[in-house]
Amino acid sequence: MIETIKKTLLAGIGAAVITKEKVQDSLDEYVRQGKIKAEDARIIAEKIAERGRREFEELSQQTSAKAAELFNKNDTAVTARLSALEARVAALEAAAASPSPAPTRNQEP
Repeated sequence: MIETIKKTLLAGIGAAVITKEKVQDSLDEYVRQGKIKAEDARIIAEKIAERGRREFEELSQQTSAKAAELFNKNDTAVTARLSALEARVAALEAAAASPSPAPTRNQEP
């Protein structure tokens, strides 16, 4: 499960890198066409990169919190089942340790 989470986060990072490259390519094209100034393109790229970092950090925190919640939930369920099994074993051991009553036979005179 942890590997799946890691792979998902790494895939997200890869997508962010590809997106950043595409944004940078688009901004460079606008600069070449004279639609924006190079300085404006740099500022836009920095804003986009900062927003991407913030969103990634938020997503990472949310994912970590959800993973911790799932692990704790699973741990609680396992603990509850283990406690129930321990109680059953204790009851069976107590029943096995107590002497069983002797079988009664019908005696005829």
